[in-house]
Amino acid sequence: MIAIHDLTKTYAGGLHALSNVSLEIARGEIFALLGPNGAGKTTLINIVCGIVKPTSGRVRIDGHDIVRDYRITRRMIGLVPQEAPTETFETVLDTVGFSRGLFGRPPNPGYIERVLRSLSLWDRRGSRIIELSGGMKRRVLIAKALSHEPDVLFLDEPTAGVDVELRQDMWNVVKSLREQGVTVILTTHYIEEAEKLADRVGVIDHGEMVLVREKDLLMRELGKKQLMLSLSEPLAGLPASLARRGLSLNEDGRELLYRYDSQREHTGITELLSDLHAAGVRFTDLQTTQSSLEEIFVGLVARRR
Repeated sequence: MIAIHDLTKTYAGGLHALSNVSLEIARGEIFALLGPNGAGKTTLINIVCGIVKPTSGRVRIDGHDIVRDYRITRRMIGLVPQEAPTETFETVLDTVGFSRGLFGRPPNPGYIERVLRSLSLWDRRGSRIIELSGGMKRRVLIAKALSHEPDVLFLDEPTAGVDVELRQDMWNVVKSLREQGVTVILTTHYIEEAEKLADRVGVIDHGEMVLVREKDLLMRELGKKQLMLSLSEPLAGLPASLARRGLSLNEDGRELLYRYDSQREHTGITELLSDLHAAGVRFTDLQTTQSSLEEIFVGLVARRR
């Protein structure tokens, strides 16, 4: 659905925002684009949406070049920007309906109603934008992006600073759109949301695409697991026979933590349990947890610093 090839952007002041970025995103995919502030996420989105001109490279939306076929491609894209002004004194219904008309779509009151209901805006359809809370205004931006029934939806930090209810509404809408075949590209600082929703994850840093991987595969390959042991009796320190196992003991001496790579043939857990038994260390419970996507992301970016 989206094909990006060797995309580069250098601004007039000399800032290299993007460097030879190539990426393909399938129809109906939810793709999470992650990166620290200033990494190039918004520049990449703005180029694909036709807001910023690239220095070099090309982008196609469903086979259509975004420069040569800009009228077609812009009708296919919906964008929820980080910040955008709205028509302050217009009503919610008029604002969303007007956005639909801007893309050449004929009126469709039934569709607009469904969009507003999905975002809990229908009861406020007659309210002027100036009367809405910040969270409600954010809902209106999302409704505007969906008003012309786009094939591709960009969500640039869509839930930053908004209430939990809106976040839940938003993710329900995203799931529904995927079922309809809409391609969704998401940037977020709430990485647990990307972990929950995305099919694939791309990490961009200093204008370069560092990694693109299926989320589940990424979690298996780069995610570390840890084993937490709740001890029967507190330890004042680690026995010498356990020191080589790379264990860590919490402050009150009641829990042992063992980190391991689940992809390795030998995790060392069997040997660890034998050593614990030999050292006379008893435990009442054990549990395993795996690294979150956020921990993986932080580790990837930190290694490039």
